[in-house]
Amino acid sequence: MINEPTELDPAGLEPIELAPALLERMAAVRAAALRTLESGYPVYGVNTGMGNLSKVRLSDAEQRVHQRNLLLGRAVGGPPWLSPEESRAVLIGRLKTFLTGDSAVSVGLIQQLVALINSGFTPAIPAEGAGSAGEIIPLAHATGPLLGIGWLLAPPIPADSASTGSTGSTGSTGSMGAGDAGHAGEAAAGSARGAGSMGASAGAGGIGGAAGAGGGMGGSTGAGAMGGALRPAAGLLPAFELGPKEGIALLAGTPGAAGRAALAVTKVRRLAERLTAVAAGAIAVVGANRDPYEPAAARGDDVLASEFALLRQLAGPEPEPRSLQAPVSFRVAGHVNAHVRRTAEQLDDAVDRAFKGVSDSPAYLDGDFVGTAGFHGIDLAAYCDHVTTALAHAAEVSTARLHRLLDPNVTGLTAQLAREPGPQAGLVAVHKRAVATTHQLRRLTLPTAISTAETSNGQEDVQTFSWEAVGNLAEAIRLTREVVACELLAVRQAFALSGRAIPPGLQDLIQAVDHVVPPIDADRPFGEDLTRLLTNVL
Repeated sequence: MINEPTELDPAGLEPIELAPALLERMAAVRAAALRTLESGYPVYGVNTGMGNLSKVRLSDAEQRVHQRNLLLGRAVGGPPWLSPEESRAVLIGRLKTFLTGDSAVSVGLIQQLVALINSGFTPAIPAEGAGSAGEIIPLAHATGPLLGIGWLLAPPIPADSASTGSTGSTGSTGSMGAGDAGHAGEAAAGSARGAGSMGASAGAGGIGGAAGAGGGMGGSTGAGAMGGALRPAAGLLPAFELGPKEGIALLAGTPGAAGRAALAVTKVRRLAERLTAVAAGAIAVVGANRDPYEPAAARGDDVLASEFALLRQLAGPEPEPRSLQAPVSFRVAGHVNAHVRRTAEQLDDAVDRAFKGVSDSPAYLDGDFVGTAGFHGIDLAAYCDHVTTALAHAAEVSTARLHRLLDPNVTGLTAQLAREPGPQAGLVAVHKRAVATTHQLRRLTLPTAISTAETSNGQEDVQTFSWEAVGNLAEAIRLTREVVACELLAVRQAFALSGRAIPPGLQDLIQAVDHVVPPIDADRPFGEDLTRLLTNVL
């Protein structure tokens, strides 16, 4: 039971139920806002046009259809679509902002939004193309299904596997073994964004590609043209009729970027754990000197001190290091991973500010409608960029360590970790995949917000592109996991070749690898092994 908007987690999968007292508060705000609107003074997007047309006053008849029209004319996006879990995070982000009362929407609209979240279906929301001061394009797609407009992604698992009205099926694809729930569909979701379809993560047990005419953007566009396994939104829920101010409320602010960023924080925290564990495995298997991780070397930095302690715990002691100094990529592992953790917490703070602050415009504040600039998501964009850069650096360091693991001078093992170097290539191509993936990551590190353009005939003359920033971060998470999988495969092979005892702190991880990856005695298609690691371990 949700009593306050702060209790809603965009990364959560549980069905949502709102407390009666919370709904009563929203009803009181709505009643007060409607009384304020009776005065007839201009309220942006309610009795006026939007953007450069805000000078146009609307007649009573025009106002009655205006709120619905706001969504119709702004749903200009197309594939690639967000993954189901990201789409759900957008909806929960919208709900969190509604429950502050700033939007002054009706209880009926709030309940309709909850019903969509709990349905097991998620809207087809474009992952790209949000070139506006805010998120009006993706939000038009996200909230159109409340009115029976637009398209839905097929559920990620068969509908009969979930209880009626449950949302537990929308993010995880079942048991992850030793891995983290929610990552099974992530690789598929990433490829879906790139390929313009839902790939494997949306079609299973769902609608296939057979969504036909009716209920779509204009009533005649087939799902195949929209790119993937979709169904029309019409018919899932009774179509909601928007009241005054409710259309613009659905499009206002940056709830989508905030919701997706909250989901990203959860994933980066999990990824940071794996980064540390795999780095510790590399440190242990090459017999690296543990001096760089001494507690005294973390003076003045609690995050770094915690990271050093975790590395020492996982890697175990090394009484006889192979050399006085390991390569830099080993020595800096603590600093690199501490930076990833630190940036994730900074982004989490920005998400908290986004949801606690005023993002609606016009917002209903202290009994009046106030035009705000809460749509300018520079805080979210900047910190998303920050985490993306931290992950790109972590991936570069991981790739460098992987290369060193192939070097007999560093490991004392066979060249390229092959059982029979020469006749066998070993893991050299695994490193090349990591190199290519890291190159992709570097291209994501261009600051997103430093690229403004005029729209709406100059009325909207700057943007932050926070939607794109969080999209870059989602892709950075996916790519960094690929690099970590490459290093993990090499770490496991190095342990197998060395005969070294696996430190107690790493035994669960290595056992999880052994459960899905057979011993490497000869060359084989290692891409299959990496996919198993990504699906079941990382």
